[in-house]
Amino acid sequence: MKLTRLAACVLLFFVGGTASAGQPHVVFIIADDIGWNDLGCYGSPSSRTPNIDAFAETATRFDNAYLTASSCSPSRASLLLGRYPHNCGKAGELHRPMPEHLVGTAFTALLREAGYHAELVGKHHMSVERPDGSPRPLIKPAFDAVSRGRVPGNRSGAAPWAETIRDRPTDRPCVFWFASSDAHRPWDGDLDWDAAKYGPKHDPAAVVPPAPMPDTPETRQDFASYLNEVTRFDYFVGEVLATLAGEGIADDTVVIVTSDNGRPFPRAKTRLHDPGMKMPLLVRLPAEYRQPATTDALASAVDVAPTVLDLCGVAVPETVQGVSLLPLLTESRPVRRFAFSEHNWHDHAAHGRSVRDADGYLYVRNARPDGSPWIGPSDSIRSPSHGALVDLRGESPDRLSPAQRDVFASPRPAEELYFTPDDPGQVSDLIDDAGHADKRDELRGILDRWQAATADDLPDDPSVTFMDLGTGEVLPKYLDERGRRRKERYMRTAPGEASGASRVNDPGPF
Repeated sequence: MKLTRLAACVLLFFVGGTASAGQPHVVFIIADDIGWNDLGCYGSPSSRTPNIDAFAETATRFDNAYLTASSCSPSRASLLLGRYPHNCGKAGELHRPMPEHLVGTAFTALLREAGYHAELVGKHHMSVERPDGSPRPLIKPAFDAVSRGRVPGNRSGAAPWAETIRDRPTDRPCVFWFASSDAHRPWDGDLDWDAAKYGPKHDPAAVVPPAPMPDTPETRQDFASYLNEVTRFDYFVGEVLATLAGEGIADDTVVIVTSDNGRPFPRAKTRLHDPGMKMPLLVRLPAEYRQPATTDALASAVDVAPTVLDLCGVAVPETVQGVSLLPLLTESRPVRRFAFSEHNWHDHAAHGRSVRDADGYLYVRNARPDGSPWIGPSDSIRSPSHGALVDLRGESPDRLSPAQRDVFASPRPAEELYFTPDDPGQVSDLIDDAGHADKRDELRGILDRWQAATADDLPDDPSVTFMDLGTGEVLPKYLDERGRRRKERYMRTAPGEASGASRVNDPGPF
């Protein structure tokens, strides 16, 4: 049986029902746009996440786990299928469907075949391509039931999670995919705030806006509103954990907490650098296992699916490109030397690739250096935090820090190299440093091998930038007469689509 690996962002996996040896419950909890270091257990100086912090004391905390994409739907497809985004068909780009032939290989679908009840509650953001090319909702065979989970006074999608566990079928094990909309812009947590549940809102005067945001009243309020949604997410994670204990199934459940990409602020979401791609990943195994409290060994999002299948005694299909993290979780034995990520179309044209190694190096390749700057998604561009950066650049461009200048860099460097232990924000590019030339050349070759093995390609007719990079608004030529987006005008060939990468299973070096 092929082994798999776990990935990072904020995820929880557990199964409800009657668990048995080899068939634990699985609860997978995934946050939306929450950065890895915006949780207290990862060192946040500002956020309030008591439930997740307490959970981290009973789980393995991954300190070196990475997403395959810092973009919502490609990241989720990669987690579900255990495949790199460009190997997921058109789903390697935002809002696009995965191919029908891969849906049955989703880890939830395989668990259903093995007798599990599978349910998704909360944000969906995944679809399947019909024969005519149009998308259909992703339900069966991946899930028995799907619900948005929204209730009056709470649009996070998380309110029914605990009830879903209590109402589970009790004649079989369960797998739950719990997907919060926190903390995606626009912020609705402030409007739906329930102080009796979540405590007081974060005080803008007390938070610390992270780089590259300038410290202004606007950025403090923007960041405080974001942290409010992080705290709301934490509350419902706590409800899930308490319900598992109350139902007497906590010891028979795999629980994973993660996130789909970095925070929706400048130089984070959609970036290949750590603020966008590094994921929170907390994994608690059933009571029969012993596991380390923390690990700095490499892990990738494609490793989540094979790890869960491995724990549940279900064969890992050849389509899975990840590797099981079970040896790392139970024996502290590293399973991966390299972790790969990609940045494809997300509001603007892009083709970025990266590889991280176990020594702490990050190598980034931009195949379209003269294209759009990696300025961030449209919701970030429209934010007060991005506006404050624009104002600072207009008033005193010489006052911009290296990280702030990098937000607007155009053209982008074709290559970048960083040593992350000494440079966690990745602002000191070592690509031309002779002292790191051997590592640069090594990682160039590793990325070449990975792209060739996985049939990655650079489309001749790529999807194009459809928004104004100054305002984040859709350009008029991509709207119809009623002001609706016309995707056929800007969504074109996805990476890997022309080369048939959705049918290529080779994982490349790992």
